[in-house]
Amino acid sequence: MDKDFLNKQIDVLHELLLDLFGKQQLLVKAKEMAVLEEMLSPSIEDRVLAYQKIIMENTSVNRIHSENLPEKVQELEDIVVDLLAKRTIEERIEKKVNDKIRIKQHEYLKEIRAQVLKETSGPDNAYTLRKYAELEMLEQTHLSKSALDLLRPKSLKDVVGQEQAIKALLANLTSPFPQHVIIYGPPGVGKTTVARLALEEAKKWEQSPFNLEAKFVEVDGTTLRWDPKEAANPLLGSVHDPIYQGAKRDFVDGAVPEPKLGLVTEAHGGILFIDEIGELDPILQNKLLKVLEDKRVLFESSYYDPADPNVPKYIHKLFEEGAPADFILIGATTRDPSELNMALRSRCAEIFFEPLTPSDIERIVRQAAKRLEVELEKGVEAIIAEYTIEGRKATRILADAVSIALFKRRENRGTLTEPVQITKDDVREIIKSARLTPAISIKGSDELEVGKIFGLGVRGFLGSIIEIEAIAYKREDGNGTIRFNETAGSMAKDSLFNASAVFRALTQEDIRNYDVHVNIVGGGRIDGPSAGVAMLIAIISAVKGVPIPQNIAVTGEVSLRGNVKPIGSVHEKVFAARQAGIRTVFVPEVNREELPRYISGVRVIGVKSVEEILQYVFDNKLHLESIRRQAINR
Repeated sequence: MDKDFLNKQIDVLHELLLDLFGKQQLLVKAKEMAVLEEMLSPSIEDRVLAYQKIIMENTSVNRIHSENLPEKVQELEDIVVDLLAKRTIEERIEKKVNDKIRIKQHEYLKEIRAQVLKETSGPDNAYTLRKYAELEMLEQTHLSKSALDLLRPKSLKDVVGQEQAIKALLANLTSPFPQHVIIYGPPGVGKTTVARLALEEAKKWEQSPFNLEAKFVEVDGTTLRWDPKEAANPLLGSVHDPIYQGAKRDFVDGAVPEPKLGLVTEAHGGILFIDEIGELDPILQNKLLKVLEDKRVLFESSYYDPADPNVPKYIHKLFEEGAPADFILIGATTRDPSELNMALRSRCAEIFFEPLTPSDIERIVRQAAKRLEVELEKGVEAIIAEYTIEGRKATRILADAVSIALFKRRENRGTLTEPVQITKDDVREIIKSARLTPAISIKGSDELEVGKIFGLGVRGFLGSIIEIEAIAYKREDGNGTIRFNETAGSMAKDSLFNASAVFRALTQEDIRNYDVHVNIVGGGRIDGPSAGVAMLIAIISAVKGVPIPQNIAVTGEVSLRGNVKPIGSVHEKVFAARQAGIRTVFVPEVNREELPRYISGVRVIGVKSVEEILQYVFDNKLHLESIRRQAINR
């Protein structure tokens, strides 16, 4: 073994290790492997052993024999050369990678800068910014304030004439188990206002299910239409496909359908108020029923692929689980309950808003005058109450009268500091210019008239007074006829024939001995048989010449046996009589049980037979018996 050559080989190996690890790192490794002393030793065997442990990173390497040193040194050199070659290749690759990274980073930074600039500047340019400025300038110009916004009740205490309905609605909304509600009533009596205010009041109750963030979402049923293609459904929500229906650009690129949430989800946790719910499309009503049952809205789309990795999580959730829609529905309508979807009605509590009385209208006018800070001449509110039974219209008339009063003040050069007084002439001027007619044209009185009586009808939730008159002429030949205006309808005509038969049973006299003409004043159509009793009394009065008090009204179907059969809408009819100043109303005994025991301003008498009514109408029973005796004697 040539030791000099071997020493040179070991020196070369040392240089290679210095190049591979560096001087400082080589010393660190030597210390870690506990071979620093051997590496600095003059002994060839010690140095080879140290380099073995450092290169192989193995402290358990054994010392080798002297004759094997050249082979081991050569082996160590080959290992170090391989490591150096590997490092060189890695450095070259790393350089290329770093170059690529710098290029990509530069491009990425350029994209970020462009995006920031786009977000900062937005899609606007000089033209669009000028148009925006013009819109902002238009927003600053206001010609008038809305009187209705000022006059709208701000609390439930300000709502007039609906105490019972408010109590019922609040009781439902503050219950731990609230139900959906349908509220019925004529227009302009406060249905929408009460619903909106009731939610705010319910939030204050501890047991109420509504939290302070509960929303009141309002929509008009007449504006909601069902789209068979399901392309748009603002009530329940719809799915916009990525190609034809305007999904977001990101979704279009990935062919992802986009669900659009509807009002039922917006109202989640609060109230969904649908005004004129009776006008809602029948198919849409059925779909709404499904949402009310499930408390969720489900979405479907042929474009949806649950395995598509491009679909965002929230869209997955909407398609797989649906959108939450747990709300309380309040529907308002002016329709009769029988015209609504029966399945919808069965899921809802029903609350009726009463028509406003003249005294209610007067009170509303006085409240509105306080909000408008005007004074009223005595009798102004009574005039307004004569021409409308709607609270909204009453405040509208007052607001118009205020405008007239201010116009007159400017014409007369009056001072603006003086309080504005609304006179009866101001109101009459509004009534004249708008061509208004009295809301109740027929009025009761204390007079007596032969052959004339008031019946009661109903339109929607508004009762009406039916003026019925009859005249009779004696016929000697027994060929008398009964005439009746055909416009009143076939059911009213049938009721007249029933009344003719009962006339004979009561008086023992054939009505064919008279020419009788029965007239419904005004030519109004009567849809039901409820005018039968009133026509019978009018005929008896006309034939016998017995006067009828004009402060009573009668409603009820007359049977061939002379019984008074029940009728519908008795509440509306009685309230109409009260508004017309009628003091006494006769209703079927069965219907009397539907009414409160005491109704302010009107006496309601329940009767089972026509004879009971005749005893009241014609003073006493003896008078009826005298009619019978006179007929028998004849």
